Amino acid sequence: MAVPDPRGSSSARQTDEQVATSLYARREKIFPREVHGVFARLRVLGVLGLLGLYYLVPWMRWDGQQAILLDLPARKFHIFSLTLWPQDFIYLAFLLIIAGLTLFFVTALVGRIWCGYACPQTVWTEAFLWIERKVEGDRMKQQKLDALPMNAYKLRIKTTKHLLWLLFSAWTGFTFVGYFTPITELGQRLLVLDLGPWESFWIIFYGFATYGNAGWMREQVCKYMCPYARFQSAMFDKDTLIISYMPGRGEPRGSRKRSADPVALGLGDCIDCTLCVQVCPTGIDIRNGLQYECIACSACIDACDDVMDRMGYAKGLIKYTTEHEMSGGKTHVLRPRIMIYAAILLTIMAVFAYNFSQRSPLGLDVIRDRNRLYRETDNGLIENVYILKILNMDNHAHEYALSVAGIPGLELFADTDSIQVDAGEVMEFPVRLRADEADLEARSSKVVFGLIAADNPELNVREEARFLGPQ
Repeated sequence: MAVPDPRGSSSARQTDEQVATSLYARREKIFPREVHGVFARLRVLGVLGLLGLYYLVPWMRWDGQQAILLDLPARKFHIFSLTLWPQDFIYLAFLLIIAGLTLFFVTALVGRIWCGYACPQTVWTEAFLWIERKVEGDRMKQQKLDALPMNAYKLRIKTTKHLLWLLFSAWTGFTFVGYFTPITELGQRLLVLDLGPWESFWIIFYGFATYGNAGWMREQVCKYMCPYARFQSAMFDKDTLIISYMPGRGEPRGSRKRSADPVALGLGDCIDCTLCVQVCPTGIDIRNGLQYECIACSACIDACDDVMDRMGYAKGLIKYTTEHEMSGGKTHVLRPRIMIYAAILLTIMAVFAYNFSQRSPLGLDVIRDRNRLYRETDNGLIENVYILKILNMDNHAHEYALSVAGIPGLELFADTDSIQVDAGEVMEFPVRLRADEADLEARSSKVVFGLIAADNPELNVREEARFLGPQ
């Protein structure tokens, strides 16, 4: 993918030496400047919405229980009125495939908007930055504080910030575990220090992961740890929406008075204020062209638009655009890549929706006894033995009636007429089938077991098996 050079040169990509240098260079701490504008407001709304969902959902109740609870010991996932079981793992696979394809589709269409607005690393980093600014002040104050030798004032400010970060991280870890252990019960046991070892481990682990990633590592996660940053270019094309500096309009850059005429000075619209660099959370200069470190957060757009407003210039020196648009062409939204992604995504979503709509909370597996193909009874009938595995995936116990069909005169024998299965229980139920040899048309005949709930006829399932007899 060709990337425009800030001064109009055809050479746009970083050289191998520059990449190697950036990989092994010592990290310089980034102090992102606070920015205001349309995209900043959208980002704040995204952060508040996503964090609000994360922290509030475990406290929601539905039908007398936690609305979303991934109960691993009981091997069932409660999602509002729906309960999923290990047998429903195929739906998780579907959802993961759909999520991956959606990311490919969105990336090909609008670039790294996921990274800039919805990625957990971005969301929690924004929250930590907000805490940091409230405690240490704006960018200039933070830089001055860091440059000071350690003293009582600096120690107090830094300690306050890190304590708030740790408390926020601990609450994040507690909430995370609250998705797997009923959060009210977890809170009660936490108050009396009666947590189990695994719960304690995951609260501490997830809390320190949040503290380390959002408080200390920040942009390094995006630059060096996130694989998405490395393979995103495979999904980009010349019509993908990117954030770009417009070198044809901005160059040559240079400072000037607000009242000065840039044309008379031989300058472009860029006043070289470097605000676009100061607000960047990954510390890049967008004027150097598109870089893999860019997370498309749009902070540089807001900063530059504000400067253009104050200078009396038109906005859009840095903006969302495409390579085709920058080269004077027209952006094509509907293109083969997008249509292929959309077609595959819609097909898989339709298959998922159909299969999920046909999902039954009643499962039946029929296992024929393989120790003996068949046996002949005293009265000359052919008998096969089966083990029925009945899984009640409903939230209530049910009594079921069993039937079988497929061979004329087929008889069903079981130890009991009542099949009572509790909620979430897997019952093994042995049965015997007998048929007259004269009614068998082949050595292997198809039989169909039917199971129906006595209190809910819509709750039923059918399963095929084979009945073996003499040749």
